[in-house]
Amino acid sequence: MVQRRLTTTMNGHLHTAGLELRQTGTLGGYPRFTLVPLQLPHARAPKNVIFATPAKPDIRFLSAVDNDIEVVNGDALIYDRTVTDDGIRWRDLQSWWQDREHITDPGEAKKSLYARLRASLPDNSPGQRNLFESYHRILGPEVYDMPALLPEVWLHWDPKTVRERGPQALLRFRMDFLLLLPHGQRIVLEVDGSQHYTRDRGRTPDTAKYAAVVAADRDLRLSGYEVYRFGHDELRDETTARTLLEAFLPRLFQHHEVTGRH
Repeated sequence: MVQRRLTTTMNGHLHTAGLELRQTGTLGGYPRFTLVPLQLPHARAPKNVIFATPAKPDIRFLSAVDNDIEVVNGDALIYDRTVTDDGIRWRDLQSWWQDREHITDPGEAKKSLYARLRASLPDNSPGQRNLFESYHRILGPEVYDMPALLPEVWLHWDPKTVRERGPQALLRFRMDFLLLLPHGQRIVLEVDGSQHYTRDRGRTPDTAKYAAVVAADRDLRLSGYEVYRFGHDELRDETTARTLLEAFLPRLFQHHEVTGRH
């Protein structure tokens, strides 16, 4: 396509100024390109995706120069393949899992990957489980070409505890779910239980906790993430959760111009 050849040529010059023309959608059936500053966090391709564990992973750098990391203990998964401009779709995740686990049958790879991801969800959050299961039931076979719903994704990792780190501590370590969409779009889905705004096991409102949640949301948005929050009560019941998500997911994908096509 002429537009893409022209964009590639222009980007060769724009990169020297820290800019890039990147496709961010379509208009009238033609690609729509936006000028993106490369130095912005959301303009960079993810290097490692650490996910599928609610527990803090025990990791170490095998090579700090090459950004090679290893999970020493625990069950965190690390998606270490190149994340292209297509994001991470289920087909990418399944291919990675199939190679990682040496599974020859694609059907078995799909089944075992789904089970592994579902098992990483916390037992005390039926809302998260219903979101995960409904996502796959609603999309059905189409999920293969749609963005993979990554659970329990680690955003920050610090070898020190929050108390040890003090005022410089990073407060949001993990995201409930992450979707890496085409063209560098990063979507966070959060399921908020009472622990987000109360203390004493839900008995006492805690405005400081709520303030920390909204401050972390602001930081995420400024870092290039879009955050969508659900109240846990919205998703607690399986049938109610599915009805809600049947309305939400098409609008989400339409808004971000995501289709199952290549």
